[in-house]
Amino acid sequence: MRRAAAFLVLLLCLYWTRAQGESGGVTGNDITQTEVQSEILGVIATSDQTNITPDIWAELKELRDMAIKHSVELWKLEQENTAIQARLTASESNNAVLEWKMNASDKEVEELKRENTVLMARMKTSENVMEELKKENTDLQSRVTAFEDKSTVLEVRMNASETEVEELKRQNADRPKVAFSFGLTDDGQVGPFSTDITLKFSKVFTNFGQAYSPTTGHFTAPVRGVYYFSFTTVDNRKSVQSVVTLYHNDKRVLWNQNSNDEHGWNRVSNSLVLQLEKGDEVYMVLHGGYTVYDNSGNHSTFNGILLFPL
Repeated sequence: MRRAAAFLVLLLCLYWTRAQGESGGVTGNDITQTEVQSEILGVIATSDQTNITPDIWAELKELRDMAIKHSVELWKLEQENTAIQARLTASESNNAVLEWKMNASDKEVEELKRENTVLMARMKTSENVMEELKKENTDLQSRVTAFEDKSTVLEVRMNASETEVEELKRQNADRPKVAFSFGLTDDGQVGPFSTDITLKFSKVFTNFGQAYSPTTGHFTAPVRGVYYFSFTTVDNRKSVQSVVTLYHNDKRVLWNQNSNDEHGWNRVSNSLVLQLEKGDEVYMVLHGGYTVYDNSGNHSTFNGILLFPL
């Protein structure tokens, strides 16, 4: 009889728990000790009528407590299951987002790989260009070094040349500047004379160093050196001879003679280079009985210049 009563109470508890679960679950506030006790008391009352022993009461209390505990645990499990379902849904959503991001990342990685390949190719090209530039730079460095060496040599030579130029300038400054050019006269015919005379060229064109004297007709060498002389004379008479000579000191060095035809205007020209000592004289002589002619046209001239001193 005890077992039948206990089984009846257990069925009531299970029925009540199932009813509560179907109606929305059990909460801590819904299950109270008073309600359970009311149902149990009803069973106890029935049990009293069937003479249930006190041990059955203890077992019923134990079964009640177990039912309450199981109901609470079941409610907690349902709450945990709901929370797990929510977390699972969130995880699935998050996983979908992550998969989308991962796909996007894969595409980005592929794009980065492609860009990296392009960059590697460009880097390889840059390295080749760099090597070529290094070679060119080495060649340029060699050429620059060669040019610098050549520039150094040229600087040395230029310095030497500048020194030489300065020395030449100094020597040139110290060297006497001797040159003359004279015309004979503007008065026309000169001569004839009964004796030889020195021609005195009186029209000054140039007379550097004042070495030619129009008063005496003599050129006097101011320094020992090499000199160049030239002259031209004209005779305007017809069918006569023209004779002029050039003297170095008392020595005749040039004899110049020419005959005029019936038309006149005989011309004599000559030149030479002489080595003179300082104080040597050079002059032109017109022989007796002969004439020369000059006017503003400067037909008869005498010229000389120092080529270099000795």
